[in-house]
Amino acid sequence: MKTGRLRIIVSGLIAQYPMGGVTWDYLQYVLGLARLGHDVYYLEDTGQWPYNPVAREVSSTADFSVHYLAGVMSDFGLADRWAYRFPWESRWFGLPDSQRRSVIESADLLVNVSCALQSPMEYRQARKMVYVDTDPVFTQIKLARGQKDFRQLIDAHDVHFSYGELLAEVGPATGHRWHPLRKPIVLSEWRPSMPYREAFTTVMNWTSYKNVEYQGQAYGQKDMEFMRFLELPREVSPTILEMAAGSGKTKQMPSELLIRKGWHMVDPMTVCPDLSTYRTYIESSKAEWTVAKNGYVLGRVGWFSGRTACYLAAGRPVVVQDTGFSPIIPTGEGVLAFRTLDEAIAGIKEVEGHYHRHAKAAREVAEGYFDSSKVLTRLIEESFQTDV
Repeated sequence: MKTGRLRIIVSGLIAQYPMGGVTWDYLQYVLGLARLGHDVYYLEDTGQWPYNPVAREVSSTADFSVHYLAGVMSDFGLADRWAYRFPWESRWFGLPDSQRRSVIESADLLVNVSCALQSPMEYRQARKMVYVDTDPVFTQIKLARGQKDFRQLIDAHDVHFSYGELLAEVGPATGHRWHPLRKPIVLSEWRPSMPYREAFTTVMNWTSYKNVEYQGQAYGQKDMEFMRFLELPREVSPTILEMAAGSGKTKQMPSELLIRKGWHMVDPMTVCPDLSTYRTYIESSKAEWTVAKNGYVLGRVGWFSGRTACYLAAGRPVVVQDTGFSPIIPTGEGVLAFRTLDEAIAGIKEVEGHYHRHAKAAREVAEGYFDSSKVLTRLIEESFQTDV
């Protein structure tokens, strides 16, 4: 196994979806690896036209995405360490062509998060290629159902990690060894000392894509789970439950019904559109309450939200739907898991009744289980094991 300072490329979706939460998902890989002392670059080559969140539509130009990505990288001292390919005429931005090619050819490790690369085989010059599955259950169903094009993308990698930490126990089998991984959080970027307001919040999409069927079972999105808890605001009043929720990509969010039932609805593009405001929104919240995708709940693979981990890092307790993570993430203090409406009610009341104890425990869970230095050191070590 190679040790010492490595040249590492991270691939993600920052320019594809230039919004606060998405940015943190991938930026914390880059920052975390850089702060471990590695020679890190960010490269994005999705082959897709980027989304412009201000216009709320897919963009025909790269202007917004390139400006956003360049600003993020510059803010963290990475101004000369990124490259982005826009689909039109395969135009590259960021690193000069010769330097970009040199970085790829000399890379010790390429970490492809969320299968962001359109053609992973174009980057096989890297010594080791790692795939990070950020959508467990749905990823494995695609493979088990025999989607050959998708399998080719996944098989192009040497090592496979997944946020479904219990996949080895619950399947479905895909022919891959799925190393358990959780989202890395750069703890120094999250500030538990910030003042908070009296609201439990979350940031979410109502739906991300259509339901998927496998062996007669439908695996759905957050909308399916959320409706089971529709009456929750009335049951925990006067506690405020607030959602910074984007409208569904496949189903319209029933905003009027949610407001009528007591949910506080805010526009994520108003309260947390970018990196800084997203962090402020989380830090200014008292706690998080949220559901998970129906597919994660049914699959019981132990998925745990990276957004929720950011709440923990900010010293904010979380009351979150159980996806089977209880054996791997401690619950009861800081993290309160629920399956039923009664358990969700009890979790919120417990946090309200013993807030400072749960806030302290939240940060401790983040330090023990999501610290980027620990998570990413493990990723590197397992990537270079000879028996993978």
